[in-house]
Formats: sequence, structure tokens, C-alpha cells
Amino acid sequence: MTLFSICWHNMLASVRGEMQYRASFIMSLLFGFLFQTVGFIFVAVILTRFEAVGGWGLWEVGVLYGIRLSAHGLWVVSVNQLFRFDQIVQEGEWDRFLIRPVPIWAQLMFTQFRIPPLGDLISGLFLLGLALPRVPIDWNPALVVFLALAIIGGALIDGAFQLGSAAFAFRFLMTLPLRIVFDDLQGRFGSYPASIYDRPLRAFMTWIVPMAFMAWVPTTVLLGRTAELPFPAWVAWASPLVGFLLISGAVWLFVRQSRHYQSAGH
Repeated sequence: MTLFSICWHNMLASVRGEMQYRASFIMSLLFGFLFQTVGFIFVAVILTRFEAVGGWGLWEVGVLYGIRLSAHGLWVVSVNQLFRFDQIVQEGEWDRFLIRPVPIWAQLMFTQFRIPPLGDLISGLFLLGLALPRVPIDWNPALVVFLALAIIGGALIDGAFQLGSAAFAFRFLMTLPLRIVFDDLQGRFGSYPASIYDRPLRAFMTWIVPMAFMAWVPTTVLLGRTAELPFPAWVAWASPLVGFLLISGAVWLFVRQSRHYQSAGH
């Protein structure tokens, strides 16, 4: 059996386990969808009253919000095990990851399936489906590919900070608060145009914790608003690469920190 087949069967088994209780499955999916959708409804109420924020109209913000949410949903659906990574290390479950004849990355991605994160992804794609037809975008094949890469790159940015933070569980055992902080930051500030913030916060979002590259920068490319960026337009077109660079650094850090793991039987 190939690695792909093993991963696929593991994921299907996990999904079937979740769907044994169909009412719970449906409620969890609806909760994830509604929880994220309510956030945009709140933004829509504000923009309906004030018409624009920083020159961005309702559906322009909707595109940005949808890209950010789709990227976040793609990551959390893909790597569910990180939600309980502290517990995995604390209880010695990491030993099982080390002795199984399956790559660790595959185990992190395919051995557990949680329903609420799927609602995040669905709500993000749903919002994009609503917003994109309502903004003036001159679509061409390059922009379609760019949008797909932007969502993947945004997911990798989200993942880089989650994986990089989780790596310190091998030393300190408790990293969930740090991961929650980043999740909260990108939810609170990453869903709006960074241009509306003061310069220090905008610089922080762009260069220190580059959540601006998750959605704001790619959205300026789609909407033709790259003039408001603090760098040339070609950098914005290359923004999906930021995710690949950051996840590479996070993987390196994770591998380095894993050397400090002490087995439960040590």
C-alpha cells in the first residue's frame, strides 16, 4: 500500500468516526460556518453605515476577508493534530509518531479530522463566491492562478506560526497560549486592509508578523490597489512565496526543537 493510500484511508476512517453521530457532525459544521460568518456580518453592518473603511468598500473587504478565512481554514483542516500537540508531547504520544512507518508530516495531517475547521474553510470560500462577482476585477488566467496560490501561501503563513510555536512544546510542554495569540492577532487585524492602521502597527503586520501577506497584499493585486503598498507591485505578485519561505523556516525549527524531546519512559 502506498503512502498516499495509507493517508487516504486514515483520513476516511477519521471522517467516518466523526460522522457516526450525524447530528453532532452537522451541528459542528454549522457552528464553524456561522461563527466565522458572523464576523463578516459585523463588518458589513459597520460598512453599511460608513460606506467604506480606508477607501475600501464592503465587497472589497469581503474579498480580503474571504481570502484570509479560506487560507486559515485550509491550514486548520489540513493539520488538525496541532490543536492537541501540547498533549501529544506531555503524554508521550510523540513516541508513537516516531516508531510508525509513516512520515511524521503525514501523521500530523491525516490521522485526525475535526469538523469545526471545515466550517472555516467553507465560510471563506462562500464569502469569496459572494464578494468576487461584486468587485471590478479584470480576470485572466494569471489572476486565477494567483488567487489559488495566494490562498495556499496564506495557509502556509498561518501554519508557519502555528508549527513554529508548537515546536517549543518539546522544550516547554505548553505552547497553546502562544498559538492562540497569533490566531487572535490574524483574526482581529488580518481581516482588514492594513492601510487603515497606524504606521507602527502596519509595519508590525508587514515585517515582524507578516500577516498582511495572508490576505491584504494579495487582495491589492486582485483589485489593482498595489499603489497603497509600502513596496513595489512585483513584491505583491510574489507574495505567495512568503508562505513557502516561512513554512520552510518553521519546519527547520520544528526539527531542531524535536531533538529536545524526552520520551515518557526516559
